[in-house]
Amino acid sequence: MASVSLQEIIEKMKLHNLTPDIDVTHIEVTQSDINRPALQMTGYFEHFDRSRIQAIGFVESTYMDSMSAAQKKSIYKQFFSFDIPAVVFCRGIVPDKAFLKAATESGIPVLQSDASTSEFMAEMIRWLNVKLAPSISIHGVLVDVFGEGVLITGESGIGKSEAALELIKRGHRLVSDDVVTLKKVSEETLIGFAPDITKHFIELRGIGIIDVKTLYGVSSVRDTQSIDLVIELEEWDKDREYDRFGLQEEFTEYLGHRIVCHKIPIRPGRNLAVIVESAAVNHRQKKMGYNAAQALYDRVQAALKNGKGGGLNA
Repeated sequence: MASVSLQEIIEKMKLHNLTPDIDVTHIEVTQSDINRPALQMTGYFEHFDRSRIQAIGFVESTYMDSMSAAQKKSIYKQFFSFDIPAVVFCRGIVPDKAFLKAATESGIPVLQSDASTSEFMAEMIRWLNVKLAPSISIHGVLVDVFGEGVLITGESGIGKSEAALELIKRGHRLVSDDVVTLKKVSEETLIGFAPDITKHFIELRGIGIIDVKTLYGVSSVRDTQSIDLVIELEEWDKDREYDRFGLQEEFTEYLGHRIVCHKIPIRPGRNLAVIVESAAVNHRQKKMGYNAAQALYDRVQAALKNGKGGGLNA
């Protein structure tokens, strides 16, 4: 199961540790959702989401202030009997001494955020969804072409990196070369990024390693990109019949996510960068509701129906 260290969360969200004596380096968070323990503060612990980070805002803290000393002692003891990753007080709220004492005795860290409760929870859930999303690493090149994330795959040495370099020179942006890490951050979104060790680098056979960010500037790279289109490069086979119209889309699947896939045959003289650009623009046009292949088909059908004939050159 994927997890994120609490220490990383503290650094990312700029949280203040109100229980510095508790060692947070061994605590791992496995749930992206956040729980607001309002019901638990009233003594109701059925269906308590104990594995989530607990966020306390103005409503919860106001109720806690109204509790008697005896109530606090009883509720806090029950609350901290569960294996909670951490408790975060939002809006810069300072918990009472009884709460901090119970937390310290149970070894559960209490943190503080200056952000509002809704702001903290929204950003925390968004970030944890990305960090905890299922992921895989594949061999390929990911580029941002006109805002479309194009994943270029194919056998080693077929020209993926060369195509990416030409695209960069034409004003597009590199996300990752050679190894692309894919994460399914939602049912609708699959994102890709480069491993830290190869970030912003391209390997060109016969030349070696190129630092794209240094050579072409910061505008030539980006850290992450959604996967919108897959282009699979393959050797040209003269005996194979290739799709010339594109009426039927093909798909490939990563982490249960279906993505439109074009298989492009490689032949001397073909400009891969222009082909990738055209594929990206055509895909974007389809998403906006226009399909050139369907428009041509409809035009030909209309011409045949009207007895004017029609056809395409071979």
